[in-house]
Amino acid sequence: MPPGGETVVGNRFRFVSLLLASLSLLTVTPLAADEIRSPSLTALRVDWRAALDQLRTEINSRPQVAADFTFVPRRSVARFDPRAMPALVQLNAVSSQFFTGITRSPIPVLLPFDPAAYLEAQRSSAPGTKLAVSRYQADFDPVDMFDAGPAGYSATFSLEPGAGDGMPTRTFAKPVEVQITGSALVYDIADPAGGKGEPVKSLATTYPDLRKFIREGFLRYAFTRFGAAYVVSIQCLDSVAKPRRLACKEAYPVAERFLKALHVAGGQRMRPLMDVSSDLIDRPADRSTDFSYRPSGDIIPNTGYRKQGGHPDVMAYAQIRFPLEKAPAFVHSQSYAKRDKADGPTAYPWRDNFCESRSFEVWQCAGGYGHQGEDIRAANCPSSGDNHEPCDPRQRSVVAVRDAVVIRAPSDQAATLEVNSRTEHIRFRYMHMNPHALNDSGVLNGRIVNEGEKIGVVSNYLDHPAGTSMHLHFDVQVFTRDGWIWVNPYATLISAYERLIRARGREIGPEIASTPQPVAHALPEDVIKPDLREGSSSEGN
Repeated sequence: MPPGGETVVGNRFRFVSLLLASLSLLTVTPLAADEIRSPSLTALRVDWRAALDQLRTEINSRPQVAADFTFVPRRSVARFDPRAMPALVQLNAVSSQFFTGITRSPIPVLLPFDPAAYLEAQRSSAPGTKLAVSRYQADFDPVDMFDAGPAGYSATFSLEPGAGDGMPTRTFAKPVEVQITGSALVYDIADPAGGKGEPVKSLATTYPDLRKFIREGFLRYAFTRFGAAYVVSIQCLDSVAKPRRLACKEAYPVAERFLKALHVAGGQRMRPLMDVSSDLIDRPADRSTDFSYRPSGDIIPNTGYRKQGGHPDVMAYAQIRFPLEKAPAFVHSQSYAKRDKADGPTAYPWRDNFCESRSFEVWQCAGGYGHQGEDIRAANCPSSGDNHEPCDPRQRSVVAVRDAVVIRAPSDQAATLEVNSRTEHIRFRYMHMNPHALNDSGVLNGRIVNEGEKIGVVSNYLDHPAGTSMHLHFDVQVFTRDGWIWVNPYATLISAYERLIRARGREIGPEIASTPQPVAHALPEDVIKPDLREGSSSEGN
């Protein structure tokens, strides 16, 4: 053996040993098939100086009120003290009369409200004169819903039939509703349809990156301003006009009128938000003796759009309280499953029904159509001779899944709860509760509800009482650069139910061949990240 040969051989042996040890670590710690992850979000950086520049231009267009605003920053106060930008304080004082809580928005609030024009009219009017706010909102009615919080803001306005010059001449059955959301948080979802759309030449100067597109039943206009993401949307029918429904082509001029009328209406500079990383969620250590569920995406065979399968998604998009007050409860199809006491909707295991065939657009489902959410059924009342507590099948309480603000007009058949925090911007929708009962309970726009608070009962309302089976439809939307997008809530509900019963369920059934849901911020370093595209209220049952 040549001199030093023993050292060479020894080094090679140690290298091979270390390599084998490393490979063994990779192979003995795979993720379990039923692990559930939290989502990741990207925090956007807001350019408040650009917002002040736009505000200064808008205010200076009304010389009579320009002197009311101070654009010189105050250096004597802390950077994130509201007084550092006195013009914003002065603006918020005007706008907060109509948009309560506008100072809670950490991004510039763009609304079809012209504060300078309003102030000018107020100054020239007789004392005590009440001005019609719609005159300073491009003929849009006073805001139907406005909510601002640490992630951004949402607002809904309506345009009455026949109002506004140049608007569609056809008279609709109800006002056209326009929604706008601005956010400093966007969810990272592997969305192949995200980021698409066509430019709007007539608005390109004002909104250079504006995209117009139709997704999930809404005409949408998405753009970036001051570093934040904004989306204006109108629910519409992507076909010929119907007597009671707005065609999307008829919605174009309404949305563009809205966009042309947007002004900086308020907001307040705050400490920047942080990216939120995805992680495995904590689940109960104890195992349930009875709760079981089939894998995400494992829908009843041949019930998907054109008999296609479901979409596996192991993401719990939020940590929520289960939406029914008591267990047991059952996630099952209400359109295809059996309905006897021993099977189907009132028995374990649960079964995903997010991608069951419907006429609703859902980006996660094969062919682009699906159910939008999950159907949940309460347990049957036990037989009278079993010495159980009294049970009324029509009084199974539905509760708020989180502390949230309600989005619901008196005529809506659905109630939506929006969570707006420094780490989330997400919506939860409840359907099939009787709208008259919701009205009587005050479940209406702007109401604040607390997690676990009763907001209704499981019912069967769909256009009229007994229009569907007795169940709750529950779905989830997250905010992206394409606006509010439906995502599969199945894993979210599994996680919530396990916390309700304080035990971990058991996944059963055949394995689903799938690629794990990609996430943006928490993948191991040795995994190549996918290319993630960054970027309401149709009915489900």
